[in-house]
Parts: sequence; C-alpha cells; structure tokens
Amino acid sequence: MNTTLRSVSTPSRWRNLGIIAHVDAGKTTLTERLLWKTGAIHRVGEVHDGAATTDYTEIEQRRGITIGAAAVQTFWTPQDQAEHRLTIIDTPGHIDFAIEVERSLRVLDGAVAVFSAVDGVQPQSETVWRQARRHGVPLIAFVNKMDRVGASFDLVLAQMRDKLDAMPWPIGWPLGAESELRGWVDLVDRSVVLWDDAGASLRRAWSDEEDAEYAPLRNRLVEQIADHDDELAEAFLDARAIDAALLKAALRRATLKGAGTPVLAGSAFKNKGVETLLDAIVDYLPSPLDRPAVQAESDAGEVTLAADAAGPLSGLLFKIVHQEHGALSFIRLYSGTLRVGDTVWASGRGRAQRVGRLQVVQANRGQDVEVAYAGEIVAVAGWKDAVSGESLSGVERKLVLDSIQAQPAVLSWRLTAGKASDLIRLGQGLASLAQEDPSFRVGTDAETGETLVWGMGELHLDVMVERLREEWSVEVRTGSPRVAYQETPSKPVSGVEGKLSKQNGGSGQFARVVIDVTPRSDGQFEFVDRTSGGVVPRNFVAATEKGLRAALAEGPRGYPVVGLSVSLVDGETHAVDSSELAFQRAASDALKTALALAGTTLLEPVMALVVDTPAGNVGDVVGDLQRRSGRVLSIEDKGSRTDVTARAPLAQLSGYTTTLRSLTQGRASASMVFDSYEEARSAPKAA
Repeated sequence: MNTTLRSVSTPSRWRNLGIIAHVDAGKTTLTERLLWKTGAIHRVGEVHDGAATTDYTEIEQRRGITIGAAAVQTFWTPQDQAEHRLTIIDTPGHIDFAIEVERSLRVLDGAVAVFSAVDGVQPQSETVWRQARRHGVPLIAFVNKMDRVGASFDLVLAQMRDKLDAMPWPIGWPLGAESELRGWVDLVDRSVVLWDDAGASLRRAWSDEEDAEYAPLRNRLVEQIADHDDELAEAFLDARAIDAALLKAALRRATLKGAGTPVLAGSAFKNKGVETLLDAIVDYLPSPLDRPAVQAESDAGEVTLAADAAGPLSGLLFKIVHQEHGALSFIRLYSGTLRVGDTVWASGRGRAQRVGRLQVVQANRGQDVEVAYAGEIVAVAGWKDAVSGESLSGVERKLVLDSIQAQPAVLSWRLTAGKASDLIRLGQGLASLAQEDPSFRVGTDAETGETLVWGMGELHLDVMVERLREEWSVEVRTGSPRVAYQETPSKPVSGVEGKLSKQNGGSGQFARVVIDVTPRSDGQFEFVDRTSGGVVPRNFVAATEKGLRAALAEGPRGYPVVGLSVSLVDGETHAVDSSELAFQRAASDALKTALALAGTTLLEPVMALVVDTPAGNVGDVVGDLQRRSGRVLSIEDKGSRTDVTARAPLAQLSGYTTTLRSLTQGRASASMVFDSYEEARSAPKAA
C-alpha cells in the first residue's frame, strides 16, 4: 500500500467520505478499485479471494463480508484540477453491524451510496440512506453491476424516487448494458467516456448525432438543478448558454444542501466508471470547510465550532479497534489542532489524557504523524480505557459534542467458558469487544449468574463469539437466544412517595420524594422538576433524576423500562442527614413503587423483513410468516421472482433463515431490520 500520505495541506481539497450500501451491492469491490485507480495499492484484491484491502480481518476474509468499517487514505487529481486527498471509510452492509455505518456517517462529510443495477434499492439501502439523511450527509449514488444480466439504470432511478423519497439527478447515461456495457455519456460536459475490456477509458466530445440524442437529457438535468440554484436559474431564464463549469458549480451547490443526488453508473468489478466516480467525488462531495459548523456544549453554554485549525480543540472519538500492538482510538477533529504530547480532556472518562502517538490509518496499517488539523480523521494509539462516542477538547476549555446513538440490542445469548481457567480471558475479551462496539452489551442473569451478551442479531453475536475464540483463545459455549423485551407503564399514577430515613444517632440518611408517572408513546424517558420554593435543592434534584434512571434498568417484570415521564412534585430534606446518595435511593424506591401500582405492558421487538423468493414459493413463504404471527405488507412481482415485505415479532423468527432455505430449496433469501417495539402478543417463555 502506498504510504505517501497527507501531502495535500489545503482543507478545501480534502474529502472525507463513506461507501454505504446493502450487503453484496459491491461496496468493498468498489473501494478496492478506487484505491487501485488512485495508486494507493498496486494490485487489486478480490473479496471472494479474501484479499480486499479493507476486509483485512480473518473473519471478514473467511466470511466474505465487511464487519468493521475500515479507513484508508488516497489521492486523486481530476483533469485540469489540483490534487485532492480522499479519506474513505468502507462500511458494512449487513444490518447487524449498523453501528459501524452510524458512527461513520456521524463523522464523515459525504458518502457514496452504491446500488446493484440488478437488485435495485434493497432493504439495507433504505436503512443506510435514512442514516445519512439524518446526519445531513450529502450523497452521490453509484449504480454498480451494470454489466450483469437484468441490469437496469432506469429501475434504480425509479426506486430511488419511490423507496427513498430521493431526487436522483443522473449526470450521465450508460452506453449499452449487461455484457455490452461500453461507456458513459457525460451530460455535464457533453462528452462520451468509452471503456475497453480492461477498464481503461477514452473521453471525447459528443458527435452531432449524439448531441441531438442526449441534449434533451442534459436540458432536463439543467431544469432540475435550476429549481434549486438561483444562479443557474437566472442563466436558464435568460436563455444563456449553460457551459460545463456553470452546471458543475450549480450541481455542487445543490448537492451540498441536500436538494438531490447526482447518479453515476458502471461496473466496479470490471473497472468501468471508477474514474468518473472519482471525479464526481471531488466535484460534488463537500470538503470539511463546506460542512455546517458543529455545536458543542461548554460550561458557558452552547458553542459554535467552524472547521478552523486555529480554533478551540474539539473532536469526537467515534471508533475503537484493538490490534496486535494495542488499542487505536479513531478521532474526527472538528476544530483546533492536535499534536503528539498534548494533554486533552476526555468527556467519557471525565479526566485529562495525554496523546502519546498519532497515526493516519490505512486499513490495518498506520503511519505516525506529529500533528492533525481540523477536518482530519486520525487515530490515537495506546489509550486503554477510551470510551466510544466521547468528546475530546482542551483541558482549559472543555467542550462536549453530540455523542453517537446505538440502536437497542434485540437478542441475547448465554455464554459459558469451556474451562474454569478461561474465565479471566473471557471477561477480558468481552470487555474489549464491548469497548469497541456500543451495540454489543454484556450483562449477568440475576437468577442464574450466567453471562449474557446482547447484540443486533444472530450474525452479530455469532461474529462476537467467533472473535472470542480466535482472538482471546477462549472456548465458549452458547445457550439459547433470548429476545430483548421492554416494559412500559400501563396507566398514570400520582403522588407516589419514596422515603429513606435512617436516623438512629450519628450520621444518618434522610430523603423524601413524591413523584407522578405518566406513560409516553415515543419510548423515551423524561424527567420534570415541578417543585417550587427550593423544597428540594438543585443538587438533590439531579440526584433524584439519577436514581430514577437507575431504576429504569429493571421493571416489575424484570425488563428495562421505557416510555414514561416522571415529575418530581414534592420532597423533604434534613439539614444534616440528607445526601445525594439518599435522594438517589429514595427516588429509585419511589419509581419501583409507582410501576408496581401502575402495572406495566410488555413490549417486544418487531422486525421488518423483505424475502426475495422464487415466484412459485410465494404461498409457502407467506404461510410460514403468518404462522410466525407475521403480517404481510406487500407482494411485489419481479418476473420469475417476488419480494414479500412483512413485519414479524423477533421472538417468532428463531431459525427463520434455515426454514426459509428448506421451503425454497435454498433459492430464497431474507433481509431483516429492526423496526420498532410493540405490545407483546404473548408472554415470553421462561428461560
């Protein structure tokens, strides 16, 4: 791999981008071709051979899927432009590893959404698209696999409109299709890019015949962009000539504000369309300077931070990876400058931490650097107790950024060590995995004392167990899966008292709180202080909230409690014996009493499924889903195959993949995404 890094010092020529898509759409293959075309690697590695640069772990190579998001840095010089530096993160496509996509999009400036020209917009495509939109990340789209039988550029454009509610702007059109994919008609600069069988390209201007054929498509593109850009609209209304520079600038402005998505096409595997995509990344995705300023909290209130190397230090630690030589903490710097030897304040640890070593990471390799500037993504080596999602800032000016939100875990397995001598390594391995992955949770069964691990699905937990066996040399046995139920109050209750009074002489403990509890339909917890006159001092109000949150961990049925608003309406203190700990315990007791009085409703996770099945097996698939308490939402005919969209309780989907293979002789596949929590239709079986 090329190790000549960071040569571009102008932030306007930096691009931090992610590659996002449904599993098997070709993300990693495309990333490999981007690296090869830019000279970062000198030999292309294939996913099916286990040799892709960004799928570097043994598990990824063996399974042929991306599990962890991997960062690489490379350079590209478009025609007639200066060199640009690209930091690319290849993300997983499987829903079980959605946290990798979430935290990548949280820190990136732009993204390339990859779609299969044969399969169109698939379920996980929708998920990652919504994640990108939630973070306000500008997108360009690449329609991959245009060389395959059944490929359709038009189909993908239509599904982007219908399924993603997107505004696709095809900035060109493929020449030929399937095995005859020959080139790309560039609508922006009126040229044709011809591809040979080796993927080499030759660009030429439109002929008169091509101008007559494709000018209407270009005019339509101009009209679409003019609806979102005043400068282009003015030129269009004045009937001025719209040259490539004017259209490209308008298209960039419209893309950066999220009005639409430029769409390109090609075949990554055959190196067709990769160079045009690289040009589009430079032309239409933002630099750190193009992104809106971020907001941070400080002791003095909210602070607005621009991407300024001279500004106050502010960064987000978004990913932790344990490698052979120690932990790497990946950081996106939003403001300021970070140097080796600096001491920074880490919000998750609540203390100062010295930066001993900085690296620019190339997948599983790194190059030491002495300094990093606002807008860069780097890694700090050697921090053993880092916290994913914590903010880093100067010791004198502590700033806290919005953290990273992980979806709730929906499935758990019981774990036991094969030998008593493995218990210590098992604990160390679990702690390491939980530190890396916020969506992986470790707990203990209160009744049996067994270790429980919680994750996003069977594949997620299976990979974690595989890592324990391979990386920590622990022989692990797994127990039957358990679903992550929740409970919520069934009705409001008011005037519930919690009191702690231990005053038998000497230092005592006293606290009294009175609360009202009201159910919420959004699954959130809200705390409201409705006391007046200082009846409960401010520090004890904060302690009350802390005690209430602690009590949410386990409700009357033994599951986490969600969806409630708690109001503190009254309280009582003692001049000597009251303490924050006493108010925490009183508040916890009050909420437990309130939940027992209100009763709770059991909630279960419901999954959204899309089953791709041969048309002749639709009846069997639908019947099996209905037996699993599933509800079929739509059946979409795709010729010889059919997409069945449904929702079903996770508790009823145990072993579903195996059953589906049996029903369809292995010819069907299913995508499963967490949808929501709903009232459980039946009580869970006892463990």
